[in-house]
Amino acid sequence: MTTGTFAGYLRRLGITGPHTPSVEGLFALQRAHLERVPYENVEIHLGRPPGIDPELSAGRFGAGRGGYCFHLNGGFAALLDSLGYDVTRHVGGVYEDPEVREINGNHLALTVRVDGEAYLVDVGLGDGPHEPLPLREGSYEQGGFLYRLEPLDGADQGWTYHNTGGPFPVMNFRSAPATMADFADEHLRLSTAPDSPFIRTLALLRRDAAGIDILRGRVLSRIDPDKGPVERELGGPEELFDAMAGVFGRELDDLTPADRAELWTKVDRAHEAWLASRQG
Repeated sequence: MTTGTFAGYLRRLGITGPHTPSVEGLFALQRAHLERVPYENVEIHLGRPPGIDPELSAGRFGAGRGGYCFHLNGGFAALLDSLGYDVTRHVGGVYEDPEVREINGNHLALTVRVDGEAYLVDVGLGDGPHEPLPLREGSYEQGGFLYRLEPLDGADQGWTYHNTGGPFPVMNFRSAPATMADFADEHLRLSTAPDSPFIRTLALLRRDAAGIDILRGRVLSRIDPDKGPVERELGGPEELFDAMAGVFGRELDDLTPADRAELWTKVDRAHEAWLASRQG
């Protein structure tokens, strides 16, 4: 990673000064990333999906963009490598069915070993933990959200992460190390196939200590374990772009007036189709 990319990325995270690998430092980096770099598919939705080269992703983060798991965890792993952390990339898969035990390769998971302990580190789930989870079997509560880890066919084979309150309650990943090349074909499918959820629905997510902000199409939601979910329908393009910038911290300077018009048209059409399907 170049010095300039590294510096811009850290500025986006609000991290200044020298950094020595530590448990406290790792936790602070994950919290900052989740709060400041959104899970988002804006460019994919506009038909110009960015590649998943980690240095490209890191540069995009420094410029105010986000991404999905291959971008977010790929760039974050490169940053952690640069800071001296012991990072391993893993092939994973997220599922709506909580009983699934397979791994389809649609997720990049990370583990980090620091101060003699291994952690599941993930800034690419959108609605995942605010802080790393110890990589050992057990249940973990963070701010009212409950997560669980258990071995998948033995800890030497892989792990299963459970988030019972999320739309994808299971993420399985292999223990074996992976490289970014292992995700190239799946990234191509997810970012270009007509049936991909990233093509069909605009989505932005942001996690903080108290809850999760979610934008799906024209519906903006806030998930708070203490207060319950609150959602509202965005009334027009101005509200959409205000939410993207104000709630999710996604810079909009890469979007031309034509981009904005196209994005709103796609979002509005998808929303109307969704409403019609509910009425049917």
